[in-house]
Amino acid sequence: MAYLALIYEFMSIGLFSIGGGLATLPFLYRLTEKYSWFTRATLMDMIAISESTPGPIGLNMATYAGFSAVSSTGGVSGGVLGGVLASFSLIAPSFVIVALMVKILDKFKENRLVKSAFYGIRPTVTALIISAAIGIIGASLFDASGLGDMAKISPPIFYSFVFKKLPLFSAVLYFMRYDKHPVFYIAGAALAGVVFRM
Repeated sequence: MAYLALIYEFMSIGLFSIGGGLATLPFLYRLTEKYSWFTRATLMDMIAISESTPGPIGLNMATYAGFSAVSSTGGVSGGVLGGVLASFSLIAPSFVIVALMVKILDKFKENRLVKSAFYGIRPTVTALIISAAIGIIGASLFDASGLGDMAKISPPIFYSFVFKKLPLFSAVLYFMRYDKHPVFYIAGAALAGVVFRM
């Protein structure tokens, strides 16, 4: 049953997370509340790993989430099969939709309704990505562990600010103006995380 839930959830994410990997984050946040597969803290680690490894972030996160998913009843880890199922479930809707759209879009690409539909999707994608960015910043700089179950219903203003992370956050923002390759920022942040145990 845990594998069926994985397939259903990641197929839903693949179907509705329009806009790339970061657009999957609001759906993954919801999974942390719905299942015991992974926590929000684990999700932050997943994001860091997915951003640091080659390949699409959404697919990397699906593989990681499927692999680390744990059944709430049997306590069985998703393992390799869970990772494969989650990954294929995430990409299956896009694959099917694109295969169908290639044939249809050539006929209707100049249609006013089709153009309007694509314009209508843009604000939704933007909102999903902004929501993901706010979630990442909140989870990175604020700590809700002291609130227990109240963290689910408490606004972030009640979370405790983690001051020791602010210098690293500020340093990365400052050095980003030099337009270096992202690998330098990832490596520097990883090193700081190890040294300062953040």
